[in-house]
Amino acid sequence: MHNVLKTIINKLFSAWKIADEVARDKAVETIETELEELNHIFGILVLGSFIGMPSPPMQISLDLMPLMEKELLLMLKKVDTANEPLAQLFSVFDIG
Repeated sequence: MHNVLKTIINKLFSAWKIADEVARDKAVETIETELEELNHIFGILVLGSFIGMPSPPMQISLDLMPLMEKELLLMLKKVDTANEPLAQLFSVFDIG
């Protein structure tokens, strides 16, 4: 009887470890997606003049320009997928 109880406890513990690993993986993916969206928002705030939004003073934008190569590329990518909303959806879900 003691061995059966020990086996059940071990099985429950291994199931708990698997569920914990899956939850942590999903949490990391969610945080990475949120970080990417925050980068997009920062790029829009600084480079908003490309899409008609008020932007910070030009001196600030020019000072940040060497540091914002990645954000500029993201803005150009957004412009490419803006006409095709399904393209953005497929790129988020990694379909195809």
